[in-house]
Amino acid sequence: MSFKKDFLWAASTSAYQVEGAYNEDGKGLSVQDVKKVPEGTPDFKVCSDHYHRYKEDVKLFSELGLKAYRFSIAWSRILPNGFGKINQKGLDFYNNLIDELLKYGIEPIVTMYHFDLPYELEKKGGWENPEIVSYFEEYAKILFEHFGDKVKYWLTINEQNVMIIHSEQIDGGKSNKMVYQKNHHMLLAQAKAMILCHKMLPKAKIGPALNVGVVYPKSCNPKDVLASQYCNAIRNWLYLDATCFGVYNNMALKYIHDKNYVLDIKKGDMEILKAAKPDFIAFNYYNSFTVEDPDAKSDKLKDLDSVLLEKGYYKSYVNEYLKFTEFKWQVDPLGFYITLNEIYGRYRLPLIVTENGLGAYDKLEDGKVHDDYRIDYLREHIEYMKKAVDDGVDVFGYCTWSAIDLISTHQGFDKRYGFIYVNRDNKDIKDLSRIKKDSFYWYNKVIQSNGEDM
Repeated sequence: MSFKKDFLWAASTSAYQVEGAYNEDGKGLSVQDVKKVPEGTPDFKVCSDHYHRYKEDVKLFSELGLKAYRFSIAWSRILPNGFGKINQKGLDFYNNLIDELLKYGIEPIVTMYHFDLPYELEKKGGWENPEIVSYFEEYAKILFEHFGDKVKYWLTINEQNVMIIHSEQIDGGKSNKMVYQKNHHMLLAQAKAMILCHKMLPKAKIGPALNVGVVYPKSCNPKDVLASQYCNAIRNWLYLDATCFGVYNNMALKYIHDKNYVLDIKKGDMEILKAAKPDFIAFNYYNSFTVEDPDAKSDKLKDLDSVLLEKGYYKSYVNEYLKFTEFKWQVDPLGFYITLNEIYGRYRLPLIVTENGLGAYDKLEDGKVHDDYRIDYLREHIEYMKKAVDDGVDVFGYCTWSAIDLISTHQGFDKRYGFIYVNRDNKDIKDLSRIKKDSFYWYNKVIQSNGEDM
């Protein structure tokens, strides 16, 4: 078996990381515009200046050969306050971007929300405020009305699980007892958007966009296996069970109650979740995770960029079988294959990979970027994705992260992911010129051969 002829070879970005123009043409502030960024990294005011250079960028995407481009819409560019008056110039920008993509035969895949809550809504309580469910539904209605005739694929909320588990890092929020109430409101908002999409756009397809990576036990010690079950339930299946089945995962629910997190489920809420039927599952994959008995003695957690640690449930463990990236992420292409099979086996819905990529210190030398390390990473992951397709997993698209260099949430422009180099760094915006990396030409070859020539 091989990839379908209409397989969507794509690449991704997000609005707050690539657009810039943070306060232009009527855009309101988002939580990303006001949060304190890590020391030594730039804010999001200019980014890659995609807002002003989108035509140049889309032309490059066409030369790259993209069949689809996944991007997010900035809620505060459409509704500066998150609700109320619509900003026409915001609608115009995304209409123009979509038209430019379609001109080159590139399918737009739209993420409705990617970490950038309008600041005015944050001041009203953000996702803790139950009113936000209605605000998001109204926002969704506006998007469907204005872009629904051009957009076939919709993604609701990007990496909802990461926003809950690492809320203090992503949106500036604080991890507190209300975090799973926030999650519940997100699930309801997503469900209502899905129901509305199916009503307004019967030919469109819509799904969640979580970050999913299989969690291994350190060993066959039953305590390690139990730790991995809890971590999988809390990190992965809680969100997908609620989205696909309309129920809370039993192990995750026990954890929420045991930890005394607030979770107020109103009458009728679960019926709303059950009524929302995703057409597919989108997910982002960068790495797998390994955990052990939470009471075990371990001193290597400092070696990991992201630690999963819940006293009494699980603790991250450095997997000795996996290599590291420069940014302390463990690389596991076989884990990608395992994750694809695991998701499809549990939910039996078509899958699209919406992020997969390698962040690295790319160097511009004599006008070129030789990023063989990125090519190796992507090649291995695509090969294992193809094995999953051989197993019968229904995968209809693959988006790398990212189409073009953009601001990484924690390392700014030091950590680059794109096929296109943007000439700037953390301290100096420079001329923002675009330069094709070696991986650009490699991915074009992969696309042209539909994954046969790698």
